[in-house]
Amino acid sequence: MTAHVLPPAPAVQRPRVLVVGAAFAAAASFTVFIGLIGIYLAARVDVVGSGAAWLPEGATIPLQQPNTMFITLIMSVFTMQWAVAAIAKNDRVNSYLAMGLTLMLGIATIVMTTYLWYLMELDIASGIQGVLIYTITGAHIVMLVLAMLFVALMGLRALGGQFTARQHDGITAAAVFWYAMVAVYALIWISIYVTK
Repeated sequence: MTAHVLPPAPAVQRPRVLVVGAAFAAAASFTVFIGLIGIYLAARVDVVGSGAAWLPEGATIPLQQPNTMFITLIMSVFTMQWAVAAIAKNDRVNSYLAMGLTLMLGIATIVMTTYLWYLMELDIASGIQGVLIYTITGAHIVMLVLAMLFVALMGLRALGGQFTARQHDGITAAAVFWYAMVAVYALIWISIYVTK
C-alpha cells in the first residue's frame, strides 16, 4: 500500500492592511486639497471677475522655485519606487539609500517652500489671497512632513528586519502616501503657481 503525500500548504499571505490604510489616508488628503484648491479658485474668480488684480500690490509669485520643487518631487517619486523595488529584491542597502535620498529631497522641498514664502512678500492681513495661499501650501508642507515621517518609520522597521522580499507592505504603503503627496503638489503647482 502506497501512501499519498500532499505537497506542503502555500505560505499564508498577510493582509495588506497597511497599504489599504495608506491608500485611504492618501485619498482623504487628496480630497481635502481638492476642496481647498476649489475654494482658492472660486475666490480668485470672484476677485478677478470684479476687475481687481488677484495678488495685492507688491506681492509676486515667482515660478522658478515652484518649478524646482516640482522637479525635486518628481525625482523623489523615482527614489521612492527604487526603495520599493530594492526591498522587493531583498536589497537592503539600496532600499536604505533610496529612502534616505527620498527624505533628503523632501527636506530640499521644505527649504525651497520656505524660501518661496519669503520671496512672495504676501501679507496675510492684505486679503483672502495670502490666507488661502499660505493655508494650502502650509497644509502641503504638513502632508510632506507626515510622508517623510512615514518613510523614516518604515525605514527603521526595515532596518530592524521586519520587511523582506516576501513581506514589504510597509515600504509600499509609505510609497503610496508619498505619491499622493506629489500628486497634491502637482495640483497646487498648476492652480496657484502657474495660473496666478
